[in-house]
Amino acid sequence: MKRIQIEPAWSFTDEAGNRLDPQLFVLLQAVHQNGKLTAAAAEAGISYRHAWNLLNKWADFFGVELVEMQKGRGARLSPLGDKLLWAEQRVAARLGPQLESLGSELNLEIQQLLEGVKPVLRMYASHGYAVALLPKFATEFQLDLQYCSPQEALAALNRGSCDIAGFHMPTVAANGSLMKSYQRLLKPRSHRIIRFITRRQGLMVKPDNPKGITQLSDLVRADVRFINRQKDSGTRALLDSLLRAAGFSGRKIRGYELEEFTHSAVAAYIAAGMADVGFGVEAAAHQFGLEFTPLATDHYLMVCHRQTLNDPKVQRLIDMIKSDAFHQAVSQLSGYSPIRCGEVCGVDELFAAEGG
Repeated sequence: MKRIQIEPAWSFTDEAGNRLDPQLFVLLQAVHQNGKLTAAAAEAGISYRHAWNLLNKWADFFGVELVEMQKGRGARLSPLGDKLLWAEQRVAARLGPQLESLGSELNLEIQQLLEGVKPVLRMYASHGYAVALLPKFATEFQLDLQYCSPQEALAALNRGSCDIAGFHMPTVAANGSLMKSYQRLLKPRSHRIIRFITRRQGLMVKPDNPKGITQLSDLVRADVRFINRQKDSGTRALLDSLLRAAGFSGRKIRGYELEEFTHSAVAAYIAAGMADVGFGVEAAAHQFGLEFTPLATDHYLMVCHRQTLNDPKVQRLIDMIKSDAFHQAVSQLSGYSPIRCGEVCGVDELFAAEGG
């Protein structure tokens, strides 16, 4: 199946019109991971000579080396090279969900022109690593996946703007305000829950954890810089619940008011050295080479109207997420588990199981 994939790109330009080569970012990432230019060039799919020329060209452009070669110790990024790499990573992490949503709209229009009008399954969902896998596996039906907050997804389902809504529910007991919000939006008589995945959430910190951050109480230390999620995210609600249960106030956390909109954006922010710690899923910490301390578990769930369960498109979705291939893909995400994936239950059953 032909698909549009939209990726962010940016460049520096000078008076002569020279533009930063996107391949440079691939090379910088490879140097960061391998510590050797020979291995980095091979990973980037270019020759050692081309890698060397590329680095020299852009060192001349900026007037500063991007990679420091150390005799007997390989290569490492210079301060500028490091900043360029993490700036590119932050752009991709921050804009990714919006671009994926736009790509879903464009792919839907193109596929309908190429293959004729087919039934479309409309899904509004909170962004996550496992949800992002769905379009790759949806080969038997057309999936229109739009990312938004959990509350926006559930509201869209209630007003008929989508067929499926995706949201996540913490397993901790101290999530009263979030549970009350969900209880207002979920209708026991008309809605049915489709279980999806379970994931670990916790503290993401720099490699080797230089400030020894291991628990919530460390967040209120004066020497610790925090990066938060946005107010309407389920992860923010989970963090606030944990803080309340532990007797801590967000107002005492340095950086609590600073917000990013995805787990990967929080992780990229920390990896770039702009914060010491954030709260999010283990998969994001793994993606950016950060250390992770688990603090809670949450369930990612889907919800639809009861009558929609009989829709062939929904049945295909359930069969898809029950498949061995999909379970294997989810299991490769750090901290994710596909246990009970595809099981259907009632709203009352869900709240009873979660202590609501």
